[in-house]
Amino acid sequence: MTVLVRFVPNDVAVQATVGEPLLKVAERAGITIPTGCLMGSCHACEVEIEGWEDPICACISAVPPGHAELTINLYVDPTW
Repeated sequence: MTVLVRFVPNDVAVQATVGEPLLKVAERAGITIPTGCLMGSCHACEVEIEGWEDPICACISAVPPGHAELTINLYVDPTW
């Protein structure tokens, strides 16, 4: 199953498969998500998914099932 993943504010979209790591999806879209520990501890790679309550760490997250489209809001923590 494929999911349309849109990255904002860049407004870049790419097709992804369920279970594909978000960092790989971003890389294929030409988007760089800052990373630190690559284990979800430092939160350097936090992104917001539209409609979800809490931000997620992209380094330990994959494209979830049950969605035809995801909008991922990229933001940069100025402390990184």
